[in-house]
Amino acid sequence: MNGRGLLVHEWIERVGGAERVLDEFVALHPGAEVLTLWDDHPERYQDARVHESRLARTPLRGRKAAALPLMSREWRRCGSALDLGPYDWALVSSHLFAHHVRVPGVDPSRQFTYVHTPARYLWAAECDERGRSLPVRAVAGLFRAVDRRRAHDLENVAVNSAFVQERAARAWGVESTVIHPPVDVERVRRAAGDPDALTDDERVLLEGLPSDFVLGASRFVPYKRLDVAISAGAATGRPVVLAGRGPDEDRLRALAAASGADVHVVVAPSDALLAHLLARAAVLTFPAIEDFGILPVEAMAVGTPVVVADRGGATESVTALTGVRLQEDDPVALRSAIDAAVRLSPDACRRRADDFAAEEFRRRVTEWTAV
Repeated sequence: MNGRGLLVHEWIERVGGAERVLDEFVALHPGAEVLTLWDDHPERYQDARVHESRLARTPLRGRKAAALPLMSREWRRCGSALDLGPYDWALVSSHLFAHHVRVPGVDPSRQFTYVHTPARYLWAAECDERGRSLPVRAVAGLFRAVDRRRAHDLENVAVNSAFVQERAARAWGVESTVIHPPVDVERVRRAAGDPDALTDDERVLLEGLPSDFVLGASRFVPYKRLDVAISAGAATGRPVVLAGRGPDEDRLRALAAASGADVHVVVAPSDALLAHLLARAAVLTFPAIEDFGILPVEAMAVGTPVVVADRGGATESVTALTGVRLQEDDPVALRSAIDAAVRLSPDACRRRADDFAAEEFRRRVTEWTAV
């Protein structure tokens, strides 16, 4: 896209799948400016001009739930309030209300919105525990009405999976193009093949783990269903490794102790250690219903098959050659799924992961924004 451009993103964090998309947008358009509610990783885009909203200068900075009632209005007036623009085009990364933005000078036909998902705690509370809280339920109807009205103004929408495409159509009544998010498969492969990337403590930890284990890796929160990995270990007799951190850790440890399975918990693994765990695992279990699911692709990148839920975005990356869709999580079904997955070809897994490499994402985004 030619001319002066603006990249828009909800808020910038140190780690996150949405930030990986913004990284690619910045790489595609190095001269564009960036607008965000607040930037919690200012070193990330040192060569880009990043503008923060007025919320960043208030006590609401970083307090997502508290700032929620003000976000839509802030996005609608953000450009003019900060004296930005005019711009020739805008590329928006949205998973809450960033698509409500009004960019000075940009015709709606030149605003492109990449949707990670319509806000899950408004439109898919069954997939996000935040949507089941009393405060959110009390205001969800109002927010949904505003969100639907703003989304109707969008002309160019892309989504990160067919699963999200259906949600956007149902929630907003908009059509969209599916562009799967970028996965840095080469980074994972490099890290998994480089023992020097590990600290001494990480090497000792890794050497102490059993082989051929079932891996469950994510934030330790209930909807990620890491209990399924524990059940899979109990059903198959394989050891289990749980990698991550979060408020559900104590419950998971209690479940592990009661299961009879050989469960090892790795708290807050580094990217390098997680890559090694993915490569050493016999299989990755990923039973959460996710919008897309980057981790299964990273596992396949290093030749590890996956077991995923039978609905959600992960079903779009996992094929019958690279994994198994889990319809039930009883012991018989788990044993069958794990046994089938471990027989799959590592080479087929690696080839499938290449379909989601960053280069493919850039090509698709370039085609989409060329209209």
